[in-house]
Amino acid sequence: MRPIIPFLLLASPALAEVPSVVTDIPPVHALAAQVMGDLGTPELLLARGADEHDFQLRPSQAGAVADAGLVVWVGPELTPWLEGALEARPEGAPALALLDAEGTKARDYGVGNVEEGHDHGPEDPHAWLDPGNAQVWLGLIAAELSRLDPEHAATYRANAAKAADQIGGLDAELGALLSPVRGKPIVTFHDAFGYFGDHYGLDFVGSIAVGDASSPGAARLAGLRDEIAAGGVVCLFPEVQHDPALIEQLAEGTGARIGGALDPVGSSLEPGPGAYAALMSGLAQAIVECAGG
Repeated sequence: MRPIIPFLLLASPALAEVPSVVTDIPPVHALAAQVMGDLGTPELLLARGADEHDFQLRPSQAGAVADAGLVVWVGPELTPWLEGALEARPEGAPALALLDAEGTKARDYGVGNVEEGHDHGPEDPHAWLDPGNAQVWLGLIAAELSRLDPEHAATYRANAAKAADQIGGLDAELGALLSPVRGKPIVTFHDAFGYFGDHYGLDFVGSIAVGDASSPGAARLAGLRDEIAAGGVVCLFPEVQHDPALIEQLAEGTGARIGGALDPVGSSLEPGPGAYAALMSGLAQAIVECAGG
């Protein structure tokens, strides 16, 4: 009689372990999720409705960063609250800072982003708002995951290529949608939309807060009020997470319209692979609904 071999002792091929991935903000999380596809789900650190510039990690999140196979983030220019947790990782633990990565098209805030002697830094960190950068980042994420998990490299690269094609189609749609409002002067709450404006030819003439959404000074507000009152602005846009009172005060009696609250980081959206497209489409639709009126 043949001996019975327990099932657990039967030889089976070893399964490659997919790296655990941790991301800082919803658009980066969405891009990583598209690259990973069915192989895994990245973790998102920024809580829904939270401010990307001023966030504190929970102990469990700090632990997730410490143990992650890969951390993907914009960089310290946007989410400096992640630096401490990254420094606690083992030496050489993989982390991908996208803003300064090769291929990312960066833009400077410029000299206008200085208020009352306070310079918010030359580099604008909101680079995901240029769809070309999002396509580059898909490739960077796929390349790093392929290096860490070569068994699934073909899948990561195929997923990234598919997602890049989808973003290309979205870009064409948004370009057509925004075409009628190109050149119409717009004011936003927070100086976060330079990449979006540059890419689509929009005229963001000013913002209430500069750089990291710090409190505006009286001189800045007075200058904006004069420009709006002179008819130099079509629409003013509040922003999610921020009180719209200043926008309402600046617009009162000027004839300028107030648009829907913009969400440049997607903090109000359901996280997941579709969040990047939802974020970009939401911005475009809100701008067209106000400036195109």
